[in-house]
Amino acid sequence: MRPTAIVIGASAGGPAALQALLSRLEKNPPFAVVIVNHIGSQGPDLLADILSPHCALPVQLAREREQVTPGMVHIAPSGYHLQVERSLRFSLSVDAKVHFSRPAIDILFESAATAYGRRLAALVLTGASEDGAAGLATVRRKGGMALVQSPQEAAFKTMPQAAINIAGADVCAPIADLADHLNRLCQS
Repeated sequence: MRPTAIVIGASAGGPAALQALLSRLEKNPPFAVVIVNHIGSQGPDLLADILSPHCALPVQLAREREQVTPGMVHIAPSGYHLQVERSLRFSLSVDAKVHFSRPAIDILFESAATAYGRRLAALVLTGASEDGAAGLATVRRKGGMALVQSPQEAAFKTMPQAAINIAGADVCAPIADLADHLNRLCQS
């Protein structure tokens, strides 16, 4: 089944990995892209500005109650957990950190898995924690697709390796192959 949303989690080494992935995505995909990159709980939100020049899709920070929009890249804002409600709108929270992070990947993945079920694909990229692994397991339990960057290619192997160990993966590959796989999903 073609996904209607792709959720992506990254941490250490994330901006470069996200640039490489997003630069390969085809224009106007039928799915929304939602990203959590560990950026700390305070400070400026620069990730959208960093990724925008490398992406054919519009990139913006996710906002409270905003609709998840196909063909757009939504970025979790600094200092907030980003969740997808059943209504397919975003909610933000300042609940406790997960794996020392807010925003946390597990929070996004688990909420999106509940909202989208089989219509979700989740992708874990480079990082130095285990955040994303439990969320990826939830995605798979709810019928979604799990994609993981090859740990051998990742700048930091801990996060993709934890995802494989805990959740497994439908596809584990280098970023270029993951982007090709997402582009093929657009055409199916």
